[in-house]
Amino acid sequence: MERVSGVQCTVGESPAWDAAQQAWFWVDIPAKRIWRLDAAGVSRYWEVPQMAACIAPRSGGGLIAGMETGMFSVALGEGREAETTLLASPAAGELGEGMRFNDGRTDRQGRFWSGTMFMDMSAGKDAGKLYRYDARGLSSPVVEGLFTQNGLSWSPDGRTMYLSDSHPKSRKVWAFDYDTETGTPTRRREFADLAQHVGRPDGAVVDADGCYWSCANDAGCLLRFTPDGRLDRKLDLPFAKPSMCTFGGADLRTLLVTSIVSGKAEDAEWGGAVVLLRPGVQGLADSPFNG
Repeated sequence: MERVSGVQCTVGESPAWDAAQQAWFWVDIPAKRIWRLDAAGVSRYWEVPQMAACIAPRSGGGLIAGMETGMFSVALGEGREAETTLLASPAAGELGEGMRFNDGRTDRQGRFWSGTMFMDMSAGKDAGKLYRYDARGLSSPVVEGLFTQNGLSWSPDGRTMYLSDSHPKSRKVWAFDYDTETGTPTRRREFADLAQHVGRPDGAVVDADGCYWSCANDAGCLLRFTPDGRLDRKLDLPFAKPSMCTFGGADLRTLLVTSIVSGKAEDAEWGGAVVLLRPGVQGLADSPFNG
């Protein structure tokens, strides 16, 4: 396991591997920063005007981001400040005060998905909604009643979509049948209940074997579930609050994991760190956003 030198995020999230640039990207949400780590191991960041919670590379360059008020295109130049342009916002009343977008990822066809959450998790408000953004624009809510939307990923053939809710009131991961032609999820069913395991199901990724790697927030580990929902592997991490993971590197066998500062003394050294590890399996290339 390798720690990315010089990086400690408050809320590190949404790692993405850009194959075209052979570089990693991720965000630090409250710091309003987008980070990049290149193949030579050099890291740098850009500042954005709103909190960016999730990102994905765009075909043709740049990024798409789910931020406080909607979906934005992001251009990263030579300067410290990134250029952002609003693409779409939810309809009036859907994104209330105190809310923002949270976890997000592209499906296998390059559509960008992200959900919203009420930022004060202690309030326990299930006001979160899941949206799809593509060339047709921003969808109406596809899933509603979420506390803290997380865990988006897709099976290797793209026909199963995964979604989690990491709030202590939920701690569940669901699977859906997914229509790859229309981008429509149906037949929602429980895939994993972390109340039967450890932690809360934060960000996640599916590997080439179709197994779902979930960041078990508060439990300091990764949990890998087989396609039938059976836990087959637990990988301990040096921080208490892993937040999201993704595969990348030239051979797609490196897993980058972000984390969140816990505020606990025993987590002071590693909380907020970003690590790279080789778990012995291969991942899948994320599709760039093609909208």
